[in-house]
Amino acid sequence: MKKIVIVTLLLMISLSGCVDTKNRKQDCVRIHIRANSNSEIDQSVKLDVRDAVVNYLTPLLSDCRSSDDAKEVIRNNLCALKKTSDDVLLDKGFPYRATVRLSSEKFPYRKYDDVSFPAGVYDALIVELGEGTGNNWWCVCFPPLCFVPDDGSENFRYKSKIVEIIKKFRGEDE
Repeated sequence: MKKIVIVTLLLMISLSGCVDTKNRKQDCVRIHIRANSNSEIDQSVKLDVRDAVVNYLTPLLSDCRSSDDAKEVIRNNLCALKKTSDDVLLDKGFPYRATVRLSSEKFPYRKYDDVSFPAGVYDALIVELGEGTGNNWWCVCFPPLCFVPDDGSENFRYKSKIVEIIKKFRGEDE
């Protein structure tokens, strides 16, 4: 029971940087991949781009200790992230390309499972495919809360770096 309480407290502390307190800027960096349109084919390629972008970013962000670190890594890799996105679009035969930027944007309240993100301004890596008017996929790349599912679906699972460290320390497998 004591271990559960400790893990729960550590999880709450790790997510506390994402809570908006009196309009304080959240210490999170989000990823938003906006599809060209809501057509089935545009939504499908959005997920392919998502896979490529998240797979590219995950190892680069693994040593980041703050959102400023994460934003610096993203800024230094914007050209590579555009190329990664464009390569997927080219390989799939799409006539449009990606626009990639790091910016602060206003986002609505979101809740997935037990994790909620209040409405507010967040720093985000924005990947717009073509016109960028379709539904988007999003996650939080710092702190690392989401990873691409192995089955290619839009569902994703939350992971906590703190839980991973505790499990590694205790010699437990995931």
